[in-house]
Amino acid sequence: MMNDAFVRSWHDWRAGWEQWLRQPFGWLAATHHHWLDGTPRDHPGLPGRWWQAGEAIHIDPRGVPMTFDGETFSAERRFVLAGAPDDLRVTAGELEVGITYRGAYLVVVYDPASPARHGFEGVPAYEPDRRWVIQGRFEPFDAPASVRLGSVGWDDHAHETPGLVRFHHAGAEHTVQVLSSHGRLNTVFADATSGVTTYAAGRALDVPSPDADGSVTLDFNRAVNLPCAFSEHFPICPLPPSGNRFPFAIEAGEKPPSRRLSVS
Repeated sequence: MMNDAFVRSWHDWRAGWEQWLRQPFGWLAATHHHWLDGTPRDHPGLPGRWWQAGEAIHIDPRGVPMTFDGETFSAERRFVLAGAPDDLRVTAGELEVGITYRGAYLVVVYDPASPARHGFEGVPAYEPDRRWVIQGRFEPFDAPASVRLGSVGWDDHAHETPGLVRFHHAGAEHTVQVLSSHGRLNTVFADATSGVTTYAAGRALDVPSPDADGSVTLDFNRAVNLPCAFSEHFPICPLPPSGNRFPFAIEAGEKPPSRRLSVS
């Protein structure tokens, strides 16, 4: 079976994906997360003192030189990161701290020495199946749009959506709402396997750029877990929109990790 080009390609992709998961400051390196408020305070596992004032985040290194956006600082700094990309990183000694704004600031500490990262043995997945490589057609919206999605542990949040992909399965027509992030197309979905053989909150899928005629391939063999499947330190994972909750079982892609891999 490994001589099959389709299967080989899937195994190569899986190897690359799991290598990405193992990177020193990736999801498996998350050890702590904190929501900031207006009180300057120390937080477990987080170097320095951090707090929020309006749309600004304040960081006092308190003896630990830190670097953000190529600039090193050792005295208190104020940054306004509302509207900035998620998970902007501050380097603090051997650690990195990811910053995301959701009205309140969420900070996530990444430690490459995390037991979760060093104990990682891969993620179970369905065997590749050509039946779950489905052809669809992208239908862009007439104007830029957004959709508000709930999250696994916080409030809802607006996500850009450029359109829908329309496809057929088992004789019925379905649509999947596409999301856009930093020039890449993706989506989050749930199906009849969610909470049974796959992660209950749903899974993510990259969506390739459509051809000139709108044709696009959805390869559900490459559906992956959301970061919150690996760790409690990602409470802002988006939940699928209502139109992306399919009544049939997509028996393809990743299954849940055998256990929550991070430790507090």
